[in-house]
Amino acid sequence: MEALLGILHRMDWWDVADILIVSVAIYEILKLLRGTRAVQMAFGAGLLLALFYVSRLGHLETVNWLIRNMVGYVVFALIVLFQADIRRTLAHFGRTPFAGLFGRQEAADEALEEVAVAATMLAGQRIGAIIAIERDIGLRNYIEGGIPLDATVTYDLLVTIFRPGAPLHDGAVIVQRGRIAAAACFLPLTVNPQVSKDFGTRHRAAIGLTEETDAVAIIVSEETGQISLAFEGRIDRGLSPEELRARLRPLLTGRTAPRPEPRGLYD
Repeated sequence: MEALLGILHRMDWWDVADILIVSVAIYEILKLLRGTRAVQMAFGAGLLLALFYVSRLGHLETVNWLIRNMVGYVVFALIVLFQADIRRTLAHFGRTPFAGLFGRQEAADEALEEVAVAATMLAGQRIGAIIAIERDIGLRNYIEGGIPLDATVTYDLLVTIFRPGAPLHDGAVIVQRGRIAAAACFLPLTVNPQVSKDFGTRHRAAIGLTEETDAVAIIVSEETGQISLAFEGRIDRGLSPEELRARLRPLLTGRTAPRPEPRGLYD
């Protein structure tokens, strides 16, 4: 107890700030790791580290030599395997709380309503669709791979784009700053083993995009006519138009709204 009091007595405000910064950084990293493949890798790294110290204490020279020589290769392997997670983590720390979601509050409200109406109409006709909405992290790489439009977000344009036989119905529509930036965009498919095998390409593409960015993706199933919402690598299926609006509003406008508990995240 006296030793602890002695340490606290020698601490100043800079030491407290140093501890707080490190604590917040560790907390944010743990939040990003939760529910991802990196959790299993973290456990594996922990076991490897424990085995390293056991080999030193038990004088297991061969095991100790093997672990020491593997470390350099393991670091490069982790960078290659988890490049998407690393990009997402760095982008998360690089976000600014003052960045506009659509640039203007009015544009966000109008785009939200038009997207919700379009999703409802497409679901009623069982027309498959995926609409990705940019937030803080830019989607320029995916926009440049599609057909540029730079058009106002309207439900009739969205329905026309996804109508079967239309030249742009394949791929995703990306909404940026309250406007349709591009159509026929191809998104990265998720490789998360926890995702249900029942999901098709649209749902996997939506999950993949939201794993790498903070974008929101609305998916309409061609088989069931269900509306789904993907965000932060998770997906919620079977939403009604009212539930879709309730979930989109706080994500796109920053205003809270009462909403039911999410369901069907991975099933």
